[in-house]
Amino acid sequence: MIARVSLVFGAFRPEDEGLGVREISRRTGLATSTVARILRELVEHKFLETTGRGVRIGLRFFELGEQAARPHELRRLALASMSDLRSATRHTVHLAVLDGTEVVYVIKLRSCEAPPLGSRVGGRLPAHATGVGKALLAFAEPAVVDHVISEGLARLGPGTITRPTRLREELAAIRESGIAYETEESGPGVVCVAAPIRYRAGKPIAALSVSARLGEADVAALGPAVRTAAIALGRQAAWMPGLGGAAWAELR
Repeated sequence: MIARVSLVFGAFRPEDEGLGVREISRRTGLATSTVARILRELVEHKFLETTGRGVRIGLRFFELGEQAARPHELRRLALASMSDLRSATRHTVHLAVLDGTEVVYVIKLRSCEAPPLGSRVGGRLPAHATGVGKALLAFAEPAVVDHVISEGLARLGPGTITRPTRLREELAAIRESGIAYETEESGPGVVCVAAPIRYRAGKPIAALSVSARLGEADVAALGPAVRTAAIALGRQAAWMPGLGGAAWAELR
């Protein structure tokens, strides 16, 4: 059955505005009764739609095709921006998403000139203790921040923010500047600068960061570059329909 359906779809050419049962039968070699039965079911499920000239490829077919291509195109888009940022800064670049009270690292581009960091693709850290996490929390709904605080602000490094009032002040400052800085918050000796990627200027869907070892990077100088890259990536993603937060989480 699948082979016959594939033949029917293969009968359509880019210039066709609509095909009838007999023409599809001629192009596929299938019996007209078989073609008619297949077409009825495909129209019913919106893989084909009727026109004045017969049937043509339907909306559902294109929707599935877009979903299949979306992760690949999104990953390509993200990697291009991250590669440029790594080349410009010569430091490790991360892409992360928020999952509950934690951030999940979905892409990591390590700089050959930088020492290894403890982060890994698929790895998780408390959002309040990372640059990417603070960048995401700063633009999240208040209830999200409340939930993070209610779960407790555990200390991971000597600079981790553990007081709720201090965290709220930090998030307010990040909203003003669009940039989050981290100094030994996720662990000893780690510094980071991050910025949120906002889909169509709405809620943050991911965060971009540059990380390094303490003393090996001027994070204040790196901030504008990271923010510019995050804004550009968000604008590029806006041209790709339906790229909500879930799509970014699937990149790893």
